[in-house]
Amino acid sequence: MAVADRRTVTPTPAPAPAAPPTPAAAPVALGIGLAVLATVVWSGSFVASRALGDSVPPVQHAFWRWVVALAVVAPFGARRAWRQRALIRRHLGFVLLASLLGVAVYNTLVNQAGVTTPAANMGMIMAASPVLMAVYERAGGVRLGARRVAGLLVACTGVLLLVGGGAGFSAGDLWMIAAACCFGSYSALLRRRPAGLDGVGFLFTTFLLGTLMLLPAQGVSLAAQGGFSPEPGTVLALLYVGVASSAVAFFAWNKAISLIGPSRAGVVYYLQPVCVALLSWALLSEPTGWTQAGCMALILGGVVLGAGARR
Repeated sequence: MAVADRRTVTPTPAPAPAAPPTPAAAPVALGIGLAVLATVVWSGSFVASRALGDSVPPVQHAFWRWVVALAVVAPFGARRAWRQRALIRRHLGFVLLASLLGVAVYNTLVNQAGVTTPAANMGMIMAASPVLMAVYERAGGVRLGARRVAGLLVACTGVLLLVGGGAGFSAGDLWMIAAACCFGSYSALLRRRPAGLDGVGFLFTTFLLGTLMLLPAQGVSLAAQGGFSPEPGTVLALLYVGVASSAVAFFAWNKAISLIGPSRAGVVYYLQPVCVALLSWALLSEPTGWTQAGCMALILGGVVLGAGARR
């Protein structure tokens, strides 16, 4: 007679669920570094816009800036954009909106502001755009976190104190407020860039479409205001804004957005008024007192606090 095996079998415990992956430190550090690079380079473009305000009409400044940028990016991005033409056509609305906000309108508004607004004021007003970036990202369902919000508020306080202690607003400051809203919207839009769309190809496409959008305004400006004299200083300034402030800085900023998101990159963008103030002091001999230094310390502290926050 067979005897049943009554040995107790201990069930094998189920494996514990894997912990959610934490963001790697290297991509975050790279994203912050690229955002800093773009911010510093763009700070110089405000000084250039102010310097060219009396010699180059704003629309012509923007048009030739993007012609130079397009020539720089074309050897790297034209072929990639052609390979992805079907994907670009499928998301043409997104690409057109990015070209309009980031290329055609934003820099034209900055150049228009540079006709009457000091470079330091331009940088301080542009520091309002990270607030809009954070609002857009929060509206999209992204939790910003207490530390990042605190850094945003500290940096924003420094900017408000810096603006409140400076010179009174001029008419051109309204153009800069519009430019800040435009750039904040463009940066938030980048977060929704279609998957698979190559970064350099996307950059080339937006530069090309933005330049084409500026063509009618360029024709009107030439007819109404005439051209400008291509003097060495003017050409060098246009090369700077075309190569460094457009091709290099936009690639760095777009890559930073893809790595760390618009809200964290927006906190880093608060460095811009500090950089512009220092450049204005060094190149334009604008005075910087203890009040400005204290406000800059607040801005830098907010950047460090908010940019280092975990997602």
